[in-house]
Amino acid sequence: MVNDLTGLMRENVAAPPPDHFDPDALVGAGRRRVRRRTALAGGTALVVAVAVVITAVSWPKSSDDAGLTGPPPAPDAPTLHLADAEQAVKGRDYRVLASYTNHNLDRDNGQYFDGVTDDGLILFRDGPRQGRSHPRFALMDPATGTKDWLPDLNIGQTQTFPVDLGTDRLVLLTPGGGGAGGALVAYVFDREARTWSKLMWPGLPAVDFPHAVMGTDGRLYVSVPASQGQPPAGGFPIGSGGEVDDADAAGDTNHLWSVSLTDTSDVQDEGLTVGSVAFTDTSMVWTDSTNGDAGTIHVRDLATGAEHSFDPRSGPRCNLLSFGATDDRVVLGQYCGTYAGGVRDDRVQILTTDGDQVVTFQGSGIDGGLAGTSGTGDLVSVVSQENDRVGTYVYEPATGRFLRLSHGVSKFGLGGPTSAGMVMWHTPVNHGRGATQWLGRLIP
Repeated sequence: MVNDLTGLMRENVAAPPPDHFDPDALVGAGRRRVRRRTALAGGTALVVAVAVVITAVSWPKSSDDAGLTGPPPAPDAPTLHLADAEQAVKGRDYRVLASYTNHNLDRDNGQYFDGVTDDGLILFRDGPRQGRSHPRFALMDPATGTKDWLPDLNIGQTQTFPVDLGTDRLVLLTPGGGGAGGALVAYVFDREARTWSKLMWPGLPAVDFPHAVMGTDGRLYVSVPASQGQPPAGGFPIGSGGEVDDADAAGDTNHLWSVSLTDTSDVQDEGLTVGSVAFTDTSMVWTDSTNGDAGTIHVRDLATGAEHSFDPRSGPRCNLLSFGATDDRVVLGQYCGTYAGGVRDDRVQILTTDGDQVVTFQGSGIDGGLAGTSGTGDLVSVVSQENDRVGTYVYEPATGRFLRLSHGVSKFGLGGPTSAGMVMWHTPVNHGRGATQWLGRLIP
């Protein structure tokens, strides 16, 4: 729990995105983020306040051993394990486009790569940190390191999440409505006019946390909580290692709304109840629920409106933790239970939008999804914290290449949206107190 508590404390003080901390899930069942191995970097101003919240959490009841006997079951799909990856060679398999090191994030917040714009610039964030009460942003040329500092955005220690890094505008969302009583808040930077604007939508229902994705029509699609899966009577079992096993949990659902980024009176109820949502260039894809059993996957053709659905055959105990789609591929990150000896059944499942199984990555203590933290990009990254397999791995759906990029992963949750062919990863420095961020591109 040490890393998890550290991460939650840091997230509440403008930590780098985007592990997407969900306070309702934490308080309701200790779910999802209890299993995340990464902590988010940030300052320490609100440590005391967060500690109070954490001590108020009522954790599930413990059993002597939550593990099931035997090894995890094999997925109903072609399967790869971390041992199947080839060690990537710099200059042969990938190029490093840029890197940045913060030597001691335990002591203070730092400077980060928050994502990559559609025209290949890095959104670079500085702070907030000691001596800087609010963040400042720059667009950084990865080839030269030159930073074009943007006009000041004085938002205090409010955390921001990039949801659109286009050639014309940058769109950053804030959690908890930025203190606006649950109202969604976006800060939009017009790259031509070089001005910031603050957007709020009076007709949009309140949201505790901004779960939203950009649609191909330029609208922002917002998930408004509808129902939350509840733990069984007595709580989920806890294994001897202290980890909650909530495999086969009931999922959460949301009402889907969309808003215009040019007219705050333009708010639409899309009339859908969804779990997780993603867009490709030609389709909208969603699940029945999230943070639990995903249920059915639905695909809507954006040109014709035709829809079809399929059972992903993820397994009877799999909870959906991450979701993304690109081209004709759907990517699901899942936790499917803890077995004998504390071995976790973690999976990253890739299917076609027609429901055909492509490949499933299975391991103990892995996380993964589309490279780029908001489900963007066209590569799949897999992060492992387990023993001799620790590191970041990347899979290229178009070719089937599976590469190991690093032999270490920092404890800080760093990264952001990426462009096609790119992947971000981070490695520890200074005995784990800091981290180096890397931005790379696979070589064809």
